[in-house]
Amino acid sequence: MITPGSRIRQMGWVAVLAACVALFALLSFQVQTVRSEVLLAEREIIGLEREVQMLETEFQTRASQRQLAEWNAVELGYQAPRADQYLDNERQLASLGVPVGPNAPSPIRVARANLAGPDAEPREMVSPITGAPVTLASLDAEEDAGAVFTEAFGDFLIEASPIRPARAQGTSAPPPGNVALMSAEISQ
Repeated sequence: MITPGSRIRQMGWVAVLAACVALFALLSFQVQTVRSEVLLAEREIIGLEREVQMLETEFQTRASQRQLAEWNAVELGYQAPRADQYLDNERQLASLGVPVGPNAPSPIRVARANLAGPDAEPREMVSPITGAPVTLASLDAEEDAGAVFTEAFGDFLIEASPIRPARAQGTSAPPPGNVALMSAEISQ
């Protein structure tokens, strides 16, 4: 039988417990709020550090450009191109060329000789050293080179993969003498 005093005491403990749970939930929400604010502040700090780093790099680049401009003007005598130095077309560029002098080497020219007629099949390739005919491996292959490569690369990926297929192995039951020995050890 429950007395009225113990019933009030139980209700009091339930109220105290409910208040503690509510305060704990409120405190955990507050902790999560502060934690998210800290994470946002850390991200903002990282962003500001990157911006500072970028500005420092920009400053150093501009400082080195100023130094290069001073060296160009004072020591090397370089100047930026003027508008009248740009050319409008290829003829102006060709007019700047110097005529070939009397002892100048002849210019290198590339030519292509078409020894066969337009209907003739192309000649076979020959080695420039031995003069023997050269055949390409892909012409002699029975399979397509792409298919051979794909198959070889697939095999390589299978071998290099850390994921291996499961190999089921049957387990044999221990001999009856060992079972009695194990049951004796367990019981001790």
